[in-house]
Amino acid sequence: MSILSNLDQFATAKIIELVMGERTKALSKCEWKHRLVGSGYGSRETNAGDVLEILLHHVEICTLPAKISA
Repeated sequence: MSILSNLDQFATAKIIELVMGERTKALSKCEWKHRLVGSGYGSRETNAGDVLEILLHHVEICTLPAKISA
């Protein structure tokens, strides 16, 4: 986990809310990832699951719930 998620749970919750909203608007996982890039975020697949990160510095925000990244 990154420093952001450890210090500011409210900000992390708002970002997850944004990610979930973009996921409901997208027709595919590829389109969803493209929409995330437009917001400055990215999703990276790892062994532990998909990780949401800030694209500018590749700072991990949190691990995404399975229902979002499916």
